[in-house]
Amino acid sequence: MAFDRALGIAPYDFAGTLDLGTANDIAEGRVTVRLGPEATARCHDGHARLRRIISERRHVYGLTTGYGPLADRLVAKEDGIALQQNLIHHLATGLGPSFGWATARAIVLCRLAAISRGLSGAAPQTTAALIAVLNSDLAPAIPERGTVGASGDLTPLAHMVLCLQGRGAFLTVSGEIVEASDALARIGIVPLDISGRDGLALVNGTSAMTGVALRTARISGRLCSWELGLSAALSECLGGRAEAWDATFAEARPHPGQGRATADLQARIAGSARMRWSYLAERSLGDARATRDEIAQDAYTLRCVPQIVGAVIDTLDWHDGIVTTELNSVTDNPILPAAGPVPALHGGNFMGQHVGLASDALATALTVLAGLAERQIARLTDERLNRGLPAFLHGGRAGLHSGLMGAQVTATALVAEMRSAGPASTQSISTNGANQDVVSMGTIAARRAHEAALRGSEVLAILALAVAQAIDLRMREGGAPFSRSAEALHRVVRSVSPILEEDRPLAEDIAAMAAVLRERDCPSE
Repeated sequence: MAFDRALGIAPYDFAGTLDLGTANDIAEGRVTVRLGPEATARCHDGHARLRRIISERRHVYGLTTGYGPLADRLVAKEDGIALQQNLIHHLATGLGPSFGWATARAIVLCRLAAISRGLSGAAPQTTAALIAVLNSDLAPAIPERGTVGASGDLTPLAHMVLCLQGRGAFLTVSGEIVEASDALARIGIVPLDISGRDGLALVNGTSAMTGVALRTARISGRLCSWELGLSAALSECLGGRAEAWDATFAEARPHPGQGRATADLQARIAGSARMRWSYLAERSLGDARATRDEIAQDAYTLRCVPQIVGAVIDTLDWHDGIVTTELNSVTDNPILPAAGPVPALHGGNFMGQHVGLASDALATALTVLAGLAERQIARLTDERLNRGLPAFLHGGRAGLHSGLMGAQVTATALVAEMRSAGPASTQSISTNGANQDVVSMGTIAARRAHEAALRGSEVLAILALAVAQAIDLRMREGGAPFSRSAEALHRVVRSVSPILEEDRPLAEDIAAMAAVLRERDCPSE
């Protein structure tokens, strides 16, 4: 296989609540899956209910009727297989690049999680095929564009189905393309039969937006960790005041995120001889020896880190709660309840408004986080503001060498690009013959949030290069050692990007550092 499974972790069996951490581990190929006894029984009962509905010739959308505004047209029993296949055919209109390997696998997982609740009526071979894909080292090639996120993610999921039928392509973890027929043979499954209701069960849900969102959640948490670590090291480089990060502020304004951010910052700077630990109110107004620097408060880029990052953390927590609920939900229409007055209920659980709104909020929060990082880069590279460090942190002669000047401009450009994307969840446009007369645009929102996370990682990568360079320059000056947290952070950066002694192209350094930020939390020691 192209990746390693985590040792000693049992397969996830879809009993209880699937959390985002486990979901990401499955998407990244570290945990396998199986249907446990509970999920197997639920799916078996749901499929049995579907067979009864078919035998009783019940009026059920997408089983005995056409789709969308054609739901008022009855379809003959002998055309049932063609009805399911034509659903996939007419929806397979996706465009643009394919979702990344892990994201596509997350989409498969989200569809399996919904079906495992037993209200979709999917056949055993359908769940078996989804499990086999997740337990392989492949992912279906699913185009990103073409869904409005109402009636679920019909278009991307139709392409997933085509892949399971041996049409289209799969991706390896390294991005290589494998023809679908070869991929199915490699996985060990036959082309999927979507008779019954399996075509609709596979496409009619919010699985694409949820898959994208759960991937963004993991990256975003890591970016918050790095912003806190970098802020602490930056404060040491600039001789920041520890007073602003006193726990009393978090106690007086008890937002959970602010409290967590404060605790993290305090742990990172504990015992640092480079921070200023005195309190301003300790000084008498009659002390004529005090310099302006000694009586000044730090700029907001240092002083307000707990409040800014804390707000981002709280937004991320809300986002993650929404996505976790969606991941553990049934988002089909119709659903086949185990009990009730009718064997099928028609409604709108496919509407992706929850994920859309949460994704837009997270994209905004990530833009704020990147904006803070960009202002920190600006302060650290400006010789008028960085308390004696060289202009743009150059390592040679000023004028001949420009240091991080270009990188700082790139950070500004990245933040401007992030700010140019407005919310998607407010952009409803009536479509589908006015059947889908209000839509969520949830997948577009989820993709924009993911893009915000990617751009944000690049901004923070530039900040990481700048902070590591500042640490090196301060150490050359002599003085007290840095905290263990700053030293650990510095080691990670230097494992990717060497010190900037002379000007050199930094594009590859930034990209490599951004990848590290997305793949791990900021070390503390």
